[in-house]
Amino acid sequence: MMRIRSSVAHLALIAGLGIALAGCGKINEVRAMKAFKDGNKAYATSNWNGAVDRYEEAIRLDPNNSQIHFYLGNAYDNLYRPARAGDASNDAFLEKAIEHYKLAADQLGDNPSLQRLSLEYLVAAYGPNKLNDPTLAEPVVIKMIEIEPNEPSNYFALAKIYEDSGEYELAEETFTRARDARPNDPTVYMQLAGYYNRQGEFDRTIEALGQRVAIEPNNPEAHYTVATYYWDKAFRDFRLQDAEKMDLVLRGIESVDKAIAIRDDYMEAIAYKNLLLRLQANLERNPARQQALLKEADTLRDRATELRKQKAAGEGN
Repeated sequence: MMRIRSSVAHLALIAGLGIALAGCGKINEVRAMKAFKDGNKAYATSNWNGAVDRYEEAIRLDPNNSQIHFYLGNAYDNLYRPARAGDASNDAFLEKAIEHYKLAADQLGDNPSLQRLSLEYLVAAYGPNKLNDPTLAEPVVIKMIEIEPNEPSNYFALAKIYEDSGEYELAEETFTRARDARPNDPTVYMQLAGYYNRQGEFDRTIEALGQRVAIEPNNPEAHYTVATYYWDKAFRDFRLQDAEKMDLVLRGIESVDKAIAIRDDYMEAIAYKNLLLRLQANLERNPARQQALLKEADTLRDRATELRKQKAAGEGN
């Protein structure tokens, strides 16, 4: 009987301790939230040292709170100064930022938006303006792709890491994976076109831009963008023969005309047609034809100027 009473007393003691510990945990959570809110006030005024002090107190009381880890990491991140890289005390801020971004990302399960944000800031911390270690950034971005396989910005970030590292085949492959993941998203074709343009592959640049036009043929900006690439190539590539330049100019005019046909007050497109016509005039051998082109260009220039004034007046009201 004494043994039973002893066991009952022991169980009662354990239960009591459990309740006490639970109560203590709850008290700590409340205190942590108070410290977190105080940290947020300091954070809102860019008082990063004050924010760190309060967030550190909050995380001590509630060490598994991913939201506090993120903001603590970001406060440390804001204390870091790239111009002072190599200074031990300054570098420690970045190390702390990375530590807490990692903890925030690892502990999040029910807040995917904050998890994504934590990973994005972690990638930035590994980026060229901070730690400058793409080998550390790569697995983080790959994890982001695994979490959101249909989000093209993750592929763009990974492709940039490869491109900056000179891994051009991997960069192109990653850009095409973004296209395959979101074939109806215009941005994937713009990113792919930008990559090919940086690589000096003009034909593939135009091909990617054409694929963008194909999925949104009624978007004047899509046609206008193609025209800007034609003008840039004809104007800047001094290796081209005049006949090649003329072909590019005429293709550019064809594209910009489509943009203006869709929207006749498209100021940027009208201004670019003016530039294309002037380039065409410079390549023209017939004086009369040259003067006609310049006259048309002047009319378009004046039209673009008037539209710009109207827009400025509208924004001022």
